[in-house]
Amino acid sequence: MFVHFFHELKKANVPVSLREYLTLLEAMDSDVIESRVEDFYFLSRASLIKDERNLDKFDRVFSHVFKGLDMVSDEQTIDLPEEWLRALTEKFLTEEEKAQIESLGGWEKIMETLKKRLEEQKKRHEGGNKMIGTAGTSPFGAEGYNPEGVRIGQKEGRHGRAVKVWDKREYKNLDDSVELGTRNIKVALRRLRKFAREGQPTELDLDGTIRSTAHQGYLDIKMVAERRNKINVLIFFDIGGSMDSHIKLCEELFSAARTEFKNMEYFYFHNCLYEGVWKDNHRRHNEKMSTWDVLHKYPSDYKVIFVGDATMSNYEITYAGGSVEHWNEEAGAVWLDRVTRIYENVVWLNPIAERHWQHTPSAQIIKQIFGERMYPLTLEGLDKAMRELSR
Repeated sequence: MFVHFFHELKKANVPVSLREYLTLLEAMDSDVIESRVEDFYFLSRASLIKDERNLDKFDRVFSHVFKGLDMVSDEQTIDLPEEWLRALTEKFLTEEEKAQIESLGGWEKIMETLKKRLEEQKKRHEGGNKMIGTAGTSPFGAEGYNPEGVRIGQKEGRHGRAVKVWDKREYKNLDDSVELGTRNIKVALRRLRKFAREGQPTELDLDGTIRSTAHQGYLDIKMVAERRNKINVLIFFDIGGSMDSHIKLCEELFSAARTEFKNMEYFYFHNCLYEGVWKDNHRRHNEKMSTWDVLHKYPSDYKVIFVGDATMSNYEITYAGGSVEHWNEEAGAVWLDRVTRIYENVVWLNPIAERHWQHTPSAQIIKQIFGERMYPLTLEGLDKAMRELSR
């Protein structure tokens, strides 16, 4: 299995060496960890990954290779933060659902029972109506049904009735090394080009050499600087939430843009632009950059591209404090308007089919702010967007 894991990492273009693989095996032989998948995950990640940009690839390969293995420990304890469950506000519960929750004795009874079950259970449980497991009617677990349940270890809800998702949610950075399934995205992006020759003369100027040689009567070699695309591009990617369904398409766009635009900068935001953006989703809360600093750093000749589905509550755009993650002093619409005033060439690329925009009020608001310059993230939409930016 470990050899298969090593080959799958290589297949996913994760740069792991044989020496690193042998180090991992030596650590396993030395019993430096307990017999738990969780411990093996951290040990193998520390042994094999040298660059944090490959962490997301590693996670995907690890999940694929070891899917279905349980984390088993003889003395496993789990701390249950009650505030996670209490954070569920009344506006998300109907009167009927509140009554159903009370049928188990309220929040305190649910938490007390869950802690007791975790202490009693020592192995995977499937089916049934008591223990924590899958495909049953217990209030705790996954892939089953109970009107007052706590979902544990399941990617998403099936009945929409769980009290709280127990999985830690993290946004993933876009992988700019993804190989495109088609070259058409690159072809569309190439419409946005402005070539110029700058720097040291490193290329032979054949026409100039011929003219000068004919004029001088002897070989007179002329050199010119490399011809480069001088377009400056600034891209803002909406990440997380409803955009998770469009990660593959955004990765392809990101990869193509990194290839085509040598002078490209990118930042992430969530749902709507506010006073802070970031470059690393793993450190998004600790390493945010001021949006004002970004707008002052990159001059008005930059071509600006927003990528997002524009699907959110209207309040997230039009009201201060409308953000779902923090208290924003100014409305998102204020920041979007500032961008359109500073930069002459701005477009919004939307991965949602254009026929659905009319049914999404938030998309209509953003489209209006951008002066109707919202385009679908399709080849035709890309072509139109690049033509708009080239004006």
